[in-house]
Amino acid sequence: MRGDLTVLFEDDWLFVVDKPSGLLVHRGYGADEVTLVEMVARRLGRAHPVHRLDRATSGVLVFAKSGDIARDLQLQFQDGLVTKRYLALARGHIREPVTVDHPVPKDEGGERIDAVTDLVPLAHLDCAPRDVTWVEARPKTGRFHQIRRHLKHISHPVIGDSNYGKGPLNREFAAVHGLARLALHAQGLRLVHPGDARPLVFEAPLPDDLLLPLRSMGFDFLPNDLGDLV
Repeated sequence: MRGDLTVLFEDDWLFVVDKPSGLLVHRGYGADEVTLVEMVARRLGRAHPVHRLDRATSGVLVFAKSGDIARDLQLQFQDGLVTKRYLALARGHIREPVTVDHPVPKDEGGERIDAVTDLVPLAHLDCAPRDVTWVEARPKTGRFHQIRRHLKHISHPVIGDSNYGKGPLNREFAAVHGLARLALHAQGLRLVHPGDARPLVFEAPLPDDLLLPLRSMGFDFLPNDLGDLV
């Protein structure tokens, strides 16, 4: 996986990939031998990521093919014109939709600023070592670890989260179901094409390192309709 890029979309303006869990996006956040930015730069000759995903999160990540295009897309993110849909496996039973409005740092170690995430439970399951909820997350802002922090804030941290979850429980899920990663996936993203203004929707299917553990737990139906992203 480290040597290949799963490309979801490419034209003269955009380059969209499906990032695997465990791959660092930028140099400077770790001492990894390879980063996603370097992989894209080797292919395109340049790399302009317009948003970010945590190392442990998988899914849709958008690159621009020039600095000007990147600035245009970053304005879309800042102005709330981009819709993002994440899927997560959360600890416990989330019984009803909730909007979490709770300040978090914009960057690691930074000052706390406003952050809002809509959470919708899709399926609940009683399984060993404890019950879990398959949940949709729609972040309205883009802060550091926002979804992970907001699920922790409502006492339903993401399974596999080494920062905000419980280590012993994460290790049990790894031992019993083979879940050796953060159970958070950037499944869909909608934006306006910077060239011709048409709406574009990108989707990344659940990767095997998340899908197979979910099936092991007993999830035989995983709602993943993109809904109003389309």
